[in-house]
Amino acid sequence: MKNFIELGKTEEEQVEQVKRWIKENTLQIVVGVTLGLGGIWSFDAYKNYQHSQLIEARSIYLTLRANPNDTQAYEQLKNNRTSSGYLDQATLILAKNAVANKNYTQALEYLTPLSDASNVSIAKVVNMRIASLHLEMGNYKQALSVLNTAPNSAFDGLYNQLKGDIYLADKQTDNAKKHYELALNQIFKNSGLQNLIKIKLSDLN
Repeated sequence: MKNFIELGKTEEEQVEQVKRWIKENTLQIVVGVTLGLGGIWSFDAYKNYQHSQLIEARSIYLTLRANPNDTQAYEQLKNNRTSSGYLDQATLILAKNAVANKNYTQALEYLTPLSDASNVSIAKVVNMRIASLHLEMGNYKQALSVLNTAPNSAFDGLYNQLKGDIYLADKQTDNAKKHYELALNQIFKNSGLQNLIKIKLSDLN
């Protein structure tokens, strides 16, 4: 912006020049300040709105957590609070409740949309749950197909352990041994799961 105070003038002249500039530009100053404050207030209002939405979503989620049969609460999250971060957790609760009621088909309906979640870890865990449901239902080929996804070293041991269970249930003993042995080398030493796999292998020998 061009300097509106001319150098070389006396202090009194500079004061008068400032007063004159303010008088001539009062409207611009008022509009500028108003817009600036309006932007701040709008941003604060948006943050407050987001916070209130998050609080409401959490309240609905806790209601569902206390009563997994409250499908109305789930529909509220699904239809109005999809970006709150609570929908996926609520879906897992409903899937767990369906499994507890031995309604495996419904549990699969809840879990399947989460199998390709952007969070790789969530997707991997969900895939294991889906495979476990197919195992429970006797759908061995489908269970293995679910687990044959892109490799992820953090889950290799868990995947191979579950594959061993699937092959064992399908009476493919050699394949069960193979995957149990793979899992032993991929799971943390002396962990509870590793000890369990050793017992399974011992029973097959």
